[in-house]
Amino acid sequence: MTKIIFMGTPAFSAPILRMLVEEGYEVISVVTQPDRPVGRKKVMTATPVKEEALRLGLPIYQPEKLKNKDELQHVLDMDADLIVTAAFGQILPGELLEAPKLGAINVHASLLPAYRGGAPIHQSIIDGQDETGVTIMYMVDRLDAGDIISQVTVPIEEQDHTGSMFEKLSIAGRDLLKSTLPSIIEGTNKRIPQDEQLVTYARNISREQERIDWSKSAAAIYNQVRGLHPWPVAYTSFNDATVKIWWTKKASSSAKGQAGEVIELTDDAILVQTGEGVLAITELQPAGKKRMTAKDYLRGPKIQVGDLFE
Repeated sequence: MTKIIFMGTPAFSAPILRMLVEEGYEVISVVTQPDRPVGRKKVMTATPVKEEALRLGLPIYQPEKLKNKDELQHVLDMDADLIVTAAFGQILPGELLEAPKLGAINVHASLLPAYRGGAPIHQSIIDGQDETGVTIMYMVDRLDAGDIISQVTVPIEEQDHTGSMFEKLSIAGRDLLKSTLPSIIEGTNKRIPQDEQLVTYARNISREQERIDWSKSAAAIYNQVRGLHPWPVAYTSFNDATVKIWWTKKASSSAKGQAGEVIELTDDAILVQTGEGVLAITELQPAGKKRMTAKDYLRGPKIQVGDLFE
């Protein structure tokens, strides 16, 4: 049988690992990120892929850095025929990519060569795209630059956000790998070089990208909010304090104001003037408070027409 090492970390990757086992492939090891402290109490928490591997009874390896000589050698000594990665979270050394006789493949959540990098789902929504997809590709010693093996397109609906698209693309990636893997093992699969002229990047989200610029259009801010939902979450400032904006909707109002100004309060929304159009804040999280609906927030005298988000 073909000996496979699976490398992945978040919930996106878990259904893909489960499919490999259910289809009878020999997964000789699951490589995932080390347990990390999570939350205010810093509770050491396993990755979703580790939890899935434990349920499946698979061997687990958690290297801190595969660039470390001893940790790299440990994986090389497994002598895998194929490496399958899906959102692993570390760059694989060239020596490791070249070791398996069938190579190393990656399940990447974009239609390459668009959105190479670590945040393709976030960025495609922030950019207002109406579709994205999954690419299975050979891995090379350059970021997401290997030959394409197969792709599938997945629509982005108006109400979709990063969380919902992670789920959709995880299932799409699982099914695409299921149909593609036999040809990879048999050596009959396609290899399509990427067009370098069409390359775009989706780097990991920075803190600056999370901050709302109210001079932008309502449509752009709406896409930003859903592209950062449910993590890391867009934010703004109000009365010199940070306010997370969890959800918004496009709106209209006869009132006008400067960008960031509260122009109207309804029973369940805070209407804010943007650089172009009006946006209704429907869920938010004031500093030091829990996430709440605008309706709950407005029960207290916390905000008035004319106040300014910055």
